Amino acid sequence: MKPADIIAFLQSDLPVVEVSLARVRGSSPREQGAVMYVSNAGMAGTIGGGQLEYMALDEARKLLKSNGNAAIMDVPLGPEIGQCCGGRVEISLSVMDAHARAAATARAAADAAALPHVYVLGAGHVGRALVNVFQHMPVACHLVDSRPEELGMSQADVAKSLTALPESLVRLAPKGSVFIVLTHDHALDFLLAAEALARGDAAYVGMIGSATKRSKFTSFAKAQECVDAQALVCPIGAMGSGDKRPEVIAAAVVAEVMAVLTATSVVAPVTS
Repeated sequence: MKPADIIAFLQSDLPVVEVSLARVRGSSPREQGAVMYVSNAGMAGTIGGGQLEYMALDEARKLLKSNGNAAIMDVPLGPEIGQCCGGRVEISLSVMDAHARAAATARAAADAAALPHVYVLGAGHVGRALVNVFQHMPVACHLVDSRPEELGMSQADVAKSLTALPESLVRLAPKGSVFIVLTHDHALDFLLAAEALARGDAAYVGMIGSATKRSKFTSFAKAQECVDAQALVCPIGAMGSGDKRPEVIAAAVVAEVMAVLTATSVVAPVTS
C-alpha cells in the first residue's frame, strides 16, 4: 500500500487502531516495527497477512467495540495458529487519538518523500505496461513522452510528463533514481541512456533492445567519449524468457528493478 493511501485512511472520521509488531523473535512474516491501521470499515497496511493478521484484525475491532484504549498480543507463529514461521511476535494495539494520527500521517508523508523515483522514458506499449505494474510498487513512478496521444492511453496512477526535452527530466531527477529508456527513436534512446549514465548516481539505467543495440550504444559512447557503457542494462528484463509481449517484458523488468532497489536499500521503509 502506498503512503498516500495510508494518509487518506488516517484522515477518515472513523476510530482507528494502530497495530504494530512491537517485538519479533525468530522468523516472522514482517519485520519489527511493521504497522497496519484498522477501523470497523477497513484497514490500511499489513503486518504480514495470514492467521496472524486475521487475529490482530479481530483483536483491534474488539478493542474498538469495547471502547478500550490499548492491548497487547503475544503470539507464537506455530501450528497452533496455522502458521509455520517458527518465531514469536508481540503485537501492540492502541486506539489512535488526534496526536497519534498526526504523527502517523507525518511518517507516511516522510515515507512518500523518500520513495525512489522511477522514470519510464517512452509511453509506447511496453512503457504503458511497465507503469501499470510500477503503480503498485513502493516507488514514485513517472511516465515521460513527447507524444500526448501515447501518454493519454495510459490509465495508470503515476505522474505523467509531456515534454519535448526528456533529457532535462533525467538531469533533474533525484539521486538514486531509476531510468528505463524505451522511446520510439533509437537516437533518442542513446541520448537519454547517455544522460542517465553520465549522472553517476542512478540506481539503475536500462534500455530496451538487443545485444546488437547494446553493442551499437557502446560504440556510440566510445566515439562520443561521453560515458562508460558498462553500467547500462540492455536488454532489459532478460531473465531467460524470449516472450516479447509487453506485459511479460514489464513483469521481468519490474522484478529486475525492484531487486536492485531492495538489494541496495534505496526503497524507503514504508510503514505499512
